[in-house]
Amino acid sequence: MNITRLVVHCSDSPNGRDDSAADIHRWHRGRGWVGIGYHCVIRRDGRVENGRPEFWMGAHVAGHNSTSLGVCLIGCDQFTDAQMQSLERVIHEWKIKYPDAEVCGHYDLDQHKTCPNFDVKDWWSVVSDIDEFNRV
Repeated sequence: MNITRLVVHCSDSPNGRDDSAADIHRWHRGRGWVGIGYHCVIRRDGRVENGRPEFWMGAHVAGHNSTSLGVCLIGCDQFTDAQMQSLERVIHEWKIKYPDAEVCGHYDLDQHKTCPNFDVKDWWSVVSDIDEFNRV
């Protein structure tokens, strides 16, 4: 696959409820899909759970699934520090494999979405600048 975007999502479940990749898999199957659409899920305590393998096209952003990977933060708009640290780690790992891929939020690719309810491009800009500074 030619990965051009790394897309951040949220589960839009109540803040504080600790859903899992298995829960999302069940929800997505309930919609008639073959299974979880995200490639990984980040739980409230920062644990990263696998969803679809990276070689399997996602089902997380209409019109862009064949060229993107999706990561889902559990919650709606209040994410834990542990989640954000894990998100940074996941994105860094993906950027090593796909250095030219754009980091964005679901809302950047679908004007009808607000997910993940924070400015992903701004967050990534700050995080990647800090990491670059620390490497020097």
